[in-house]
Amino acid sequence: MAQDDPRRLIPRTDQLMGLPAVRRARERLSEEVVRTLVRETQERARRGELAPEQVEPAVLAALAARSASTLTPVLNATGVVVHTNLGRAPLSAAATEALVAAAGYVDVELDLRTGTRSRRGAGARAALLAACPPAEDALVVNNGAAALVLATTALAAGREVVISRGELVEIGAGFRLPELIESTGARLREVGTTNRTHLRDYAEAIGPETGCLLKVHPSNFRVEGFTSGVGPEDLGPLARAHGVPLVADLGSGLLTPDPRLPQEPDAASALADGADIVIASGDKLLGGPQAGVVLGRAEVVARLAGHPLARAVRADKLTLAALEATLAGGPTPVVQALHADPDRLRARAERLAAAVGAPVVPHDGRVGGGGAPGVPLPGWAVRLPEAAAAPLRAGRPAVLPRVHDHACLLDLRCVPEPDDDRLLAAVRAALSALDGTAGRADDGAGDETGGTR
Repeated sequence: MAQDDPRRLIPRTDQLMGLPAVRRARERLSEEVVRTLVRETQERARRGELAPEQVEPAVLAALAARSASTLTPVLNATGVVVHTNLGRAPLSAAATEALVAAAGYVDVELDLRTGTRSRRGAGARAALLAACPPAEDALVVNNGAAALVLATTALAAGREVVISRGELVEIGAGFRLPELIESTGARLREVGTTNRTHLRDYAEAIGPETGCLLKVHPSNFRVEGFTSGVGPEDLGPLARAHGVPLVADLGSGLLTPDPRLPQEPDAASALADGADIVIASGDKLLGGPQAGVVLGRAEVVARLAGHPLARAVRADKLTLAALEATLAGGPTPVVQALHADPDRLRARAERLAAAVGAPVVPHDGRVGGGGAPGVPLPGWAVRLPEAAAAPLRAGRPAVLPRVHDHACLLDLRCVPEPDDDRLLAAVRAALSALDGTAGRADDGAGDETGGTR
């Protein structure tokens, strides 16, 4: 390397690591993360991408932008309330506060009055029972699939699970309930057909090998037309007559009826109708953290809680704290988005559209997360050029729009209203990044119905 090679002027690692700002960064980032950022910046200078005098400010900028987690907060402008790819339900303020408080030492299994060990997650259990009065007991595990695995293992390992063929569903990421159940050692006893199952089908299948009857809500699809099914109100008496438990997997996490979703089953009604236990997810319509919730008859819940597998799938203190606060706190973001006022949504959309010169079009949101399939949530969206989607996703804040019919649609249903100004800034930045847009959107010609699905 020549004596006058500018690369000799690149600051050494020890010099950069000794900078006051870098030392402060090492209090929130690991040593390896800091050193990696320093080395990467030095390599950029060696490749000629940075002048030697730019290395130090580049290192400081990289450290300032780096957080300990790589997860990026996103403004959800898709109109899908329970968006699986965005972590499903956003937590309420109460749940977020409880999550932070539970990050330290908490009395998750301790009675502070006596100093002795207590039942784990007693607060979350009490909150669940208060929110679902027909339930005698409750159990929280780490997710909905774990709750189903625990139930079929505790009740039917080595025996038969009687289930309708029309309810052998596949859930997200290719997981199929039949395979999940069979992995527990239980055997499936399929009854009925894809579109029609009758009470007599269940009755004829029950025998000495029956471990439980399983009713699964096909939450991510609908079968219409020449169909027939059997609900807990009829299966419950049949199960009791034969001394076998009835398990209802509701999936979506609705605890009590919601007039906005009249066809969506809820835990309270299923238990009142005859189910012995119901299984639901905490991070869907319940609006809380990822969790599997089991509610029902005390004797059946106790069988699940006492099984060795219960220890392997139990919920941690953060989940228990957030779940309790979700139930005891105010309305969740999920509830607020489901019941958002269409007129208010339109006013917000028109304000954003006017600021960037874009049209507003009708747009139906969706529940998402497998809940209420096919049920529209009428609203409005700001229509931008399709090319705006990529810079919106890459911006800060990151914004996820819906790309449909050659347009980028921004539905504000799931965007908290205090974030409207941040969304506007993100839209302006995205539009200005497009060649020839000069900060303005197209005129929206060609599709005035916008984001109908």
